[in-house]
Amino acid sequence: MRTLVHSAQDSATMVGRNLRHTLRSPDTMIMTIAVPVSILVMFVYVFGGAMNVGGSYIDYVVPGIILLCAGFGSGATAVAVATDTHTGIVDRFRAMAVSRNSVLTGHVLESVLRNLLTSSLVVLVAVALGFRPTADPLRWLAVAGVLACFVVALSWIAAALGLLASNPEAANGFMFFFMFLPYVSSAFVPTGTLPSWLRGFATHQPVTSVTETVRGLLMGSPVGDSAPTALAWCAGLALAGYLAAGALSRRRTTC
Repeated sequence: MRTLVHSAQDSATMVGRNLRHTLRSPDTMIMTIAVPVSILVMFVYVFGGAMNVGGSYIDYVVPGIILLCAGFGSGATAVAVATDTHTGIVDRFRAMAVSRNSVLTGHVLESVLRNLLTSSLVVLVAVALGFRPTADPLRWLAVAGVLACFVVALSWIAAALGLLASNPEAANGFMFFFMFLPYVSSAFVPTGTLPSWLRGFATHQPVTSVTETVRGLLMGSPVGDSAPTALAWCAGLALAGYLAAGALSRRRTTC
């Protein structure tokens, strides 16, 4: 119990440290918000008139934009982990009485807080542009929970890639695949409109199930099987990222 309390205290300290770094580098949050909002404006006002989704296109596309925002935010986490690794600060922490897992846990928890904040700001911008969700408070809480699970999964993968990368720039590049996933999903267009060779992947990849769950919760429509599928994807990706990050961290310690 004493070990768990010590680890939790160290993790909280690392969260505070990472939050201070974010506040001292506001360009990270600005880019995390500006890029998804720019894509939202482009899709709604440039391509939206050509999209047939059976209703308002902005109501359809906002859930995908929120997940896109989470992807960009997780890219910043990979860069932060790589920066800590290659500047030697992690080695200094290991020379101190600091819990082994607290550094990575601090990055992941800070990523969750930062991404939930930026996603909330993106939703406010979307509402100003005409987004009209019908969710009640309970559904909004469920949306926050699903997004938190998705961000935790991406953040652990980002932490692993940050440890794997040879420098911070490479870490950001490693996250490109996960930033690209929303474009090959139901985030921007129904998967039924995609070519047959691409439709299977788009239908069964994790971003589609998470998007459909968030969209159903926000717009008051049934979520069906997408919710358990989304949570299963998030749990699997989070576990894979956590195990990979732990293995890479131990390997670095023994090298």
